Amino acid sequence: MAEIGIGLVGGGYMGKAHAVAMAAVGAVFDTSLRPRLEIIAASSDASAERYRAAYGFARGTGDWRNLVADPKVDAIVIASPQTTHRAIAEAAFAAGKPVFCEKPLGASLDDAIAMVDAAETSGLANMIGFNYVRTPATQLVRNLLASGEIGDVTWFRGEHTEDFLADPTLPANWRTTGRANGCMGDLSPHMINCALALLGPMAEVSARIETVHAERPGGVVDNDDHGQMMVRFASGAMGHLYFSRVATGRKMGYAYEIHGTKGSIRFDQEDQNAVHLYRADGPEATLGFTKILTGPEHPDYLPFCQGPGHGTGYQDQIIIEARDFLRAIETGEAVWPTFRDGLEVSQIIDTAFTAAETGSWVSIPQI
Repeated sequence: MAEIGIGLVGGGYMGKAHAVAMAAVGAVFDTSLRPRLEIIAASSDASAERYRAAYGFARGTGDWRNLVADPKVDAIVIASPQTTHRAIAEAAFAAGKPVFCEKPLGASLDDAIAMVDAAETSGLANMIGFNYVRTPATQLVRNLLASGEIGDVTWFRGEHTEDFLADPTLPANWRTTGRANGCMGDLSPHMINCALALLGPMAEVSARIETVHAERPGGVVDNDDHGQMMVRFASGAMGHLYFSRVATGRKMGYAYEIHGTKGSIRFDQEDQNAVHLYRADGPEATLGFTKILTGPEHPDYLPFCQGPGHGTGYQDQIIIEARDFLRAIETGEAVWPTFRDGLEVSQIIDTAFTAAETGSWVSIPQI
């Protein structure tokens, strides 16, 4: 075993999740590299000290540049706002340090392109944080599709729907200004990544993107509340994706349905330990969806629990990500999803905005 010094930029919602993951990953997966929580960076020295004490880091700093330059930091996790991602990643790669970056890759397509250039020029390990696709259930679905369990896929429906801004009386805040903070910048990357992981590349898209509550107490909303995309995959399959932060009643509506020539699959993240599988064979009287509860036979489940049906949770997805990042650093081999995979998502989002503005189908450029 060898220690590896971790520098974490950002101590909020995702910062805490990554801190816990790095502290736990060695015990869960018996990794050869064992993270040492070296430095956490926040927006001020006071915030950094508060996070340091709470999460168990050795040191804190109010300037991420100090973290990147520190010789005891061997790898960097970026969990700060997307407007900061590019500068931190470029500095880290220039300093010879691998980077794990939360989604989206950057605040714009230009940011994403620049970050991929920096990552690939450096030759260092790089990964982007699409955690939901790592649940044992969705990993099982990937395996079922790859093995042809439901035949040739003809249709995909996916959504990422939440209701944290469904109430029009909620005040304007940082989420309600700037394109990068809108629903397309915030929620859509996860389901677009899911669609790519399950069905492969997209060829063209048609989209509608709207602001539902244009004014809120305290300010005007200048970004989108929800959006939908019709897509054609390179395989020929059709698809529909919907994203919303105003979907009343939905808390984690990361859900999809897939139709094939021999069966269908349904999944909903609000019931993340179950997959519903339909096989189109047998007597008509007994045909129906089978509910499969995840267990030790499914990918990445056993390290967390030996009992089938007991289930894994949100934090476990982040621990799986940490394992993958450490593996990429140790082996020097790319582990999906890399920065380039994040760029593919950014390209699709940018193309969707173009399609919404023109009201037409638009081919997705290859970068």
